[in-house]
Amino acid sequence: MTAVDQAVADAHRREWAYVLAATVRVTRDLEGAEEAVQDAYVQALSSWRQDGVPARPGAWLTTVARRNALNVLRRRRTLATKLPLLVEREDAEPPPEPDADAVTIPDDRLRLVFICCHPALSSEAQVALTLRLVCGVATADIARAFLVAEPTMAARLTRARKKIAAARIPYAVPSAEELPARVDVALTVIHLLYAAGHTAHSGADLVRDELTERALDLVRMLRLLLPGDGEAAGLLALLLCHEARRTTRTDGDGRLLRLAEQDRSAWDQALIAEADRLLVATLRARPPGRFTLQAAIAALHAQAPSYEATDWPQILTLYDELLRIWPSPVVALNRAVALAMVDGPEPALAEVEALERDGRLAGYRYLPSTKADLLHRLGRDAEAVTAYRAALALTGNAAEQEFLEQRLSAL
Repeated sequence: MTAVDQAVADAHRREWAYVLAATVRVTRDLEGAEEAVQDAYVQALSSWRQDGVPARPGAWLTTVARRNALNVLRRRRTLATKLPLLVEREDAEPPPEPDADAVTIPDDRLRLVFICCHPALSSEAQVALTLRLVCGVATADIARAFLVAEPTMAARLTRARKKIAAARIPYAVPSAEELPARVDVALTVIHLLYAAGHTAHSGADLVRDELTERALDLVRMLRLLLPGDGEAAGLLALLLCHEARRTTRTDGDGRLLRLAEQDRSAWDQALIAEADRLLVATLRARPPGRFTLQAAIAALHAQAPSYEATDWPQILTLYDELLRIWPSPVVALNRAVALAMVDGPEPALAEVEALERDGRLAGYRYLPSTKADLLHRLGRDAEAVTAYRAALALTGNAAEQEFLEQRLSAL
């Protein structure tokens, strides 16, 4: 890969959301904006080879993408003028005017998240489409987040685009009355965006900083936009707890460290304290939702003096409540880990094997790795080896692969 190719790839990874969001403001049409942005990246490959990589690649791409979009709009107006037979009938529905009651959203990226989270689409389609188009998350990574095959997710994204076009869904900022219906999906998008960066599904690095930073920016802005929303505060607290220990998740050689091995003295106490303040205020004001409960679990981990001294019974109680309001198989798997710390590995293994038979976590790499750890703790090392190998076959991240290989070697 040449230096220019690398620069374009880096700009795609870091700047896509900014460039697309800024271009949508010109087109008010996501599909047209996406085409204009894609063309801008293609133009960058040739232009940057000739003129050099600009000092501000994102600004260069935004300028070119907006120019591309405006050219398309001018051509459309010309067609409408010169070729009236191609114009829609007079009784056709006109394009929507900007809503005077639309909420003022201070950031183009957050604005675009809310625009994509249109209730005419299913919640899953809203989340997947936003992650793909707005956040630039690869289809394969979205598929892993939803525990489905990549072709299945690609087909769902295609159907969502077609529905948008067929239903003439406007890409308009929601009004104050419409906003609450879109908040939960927006929070889910931000959570999954952070998760995609917190542990990258593939590649040499465990963490993709550009995704975690983008998610933190978005949730902080959402918190400012909706100061009375408990789940926005809960999600911010959750991400702060994770971010507080980010630098200790690997050693100096990039080797993955388990929670029990991490240097707790190096955790960011300011972020942990900020998360605690958010949690206390939220729990006093209202019953907790799913993000607040996850944040409470993360806070107990963050505040514990050691792995062994963690309040595991309280964590198990919180997982019970989380599973009640959000019956997810991933939550059930995480609960099994806490159960092992409270009641031992045998009942936890029974829970994991039940999830295995259920089938919804087929292809989820943390199911066989959790099972392997429990089998090892029970002295069933031959079965643990089989489970570790199954987890290794599902893992594309180099740091996780090395960790699993070390576990296999130890057995």
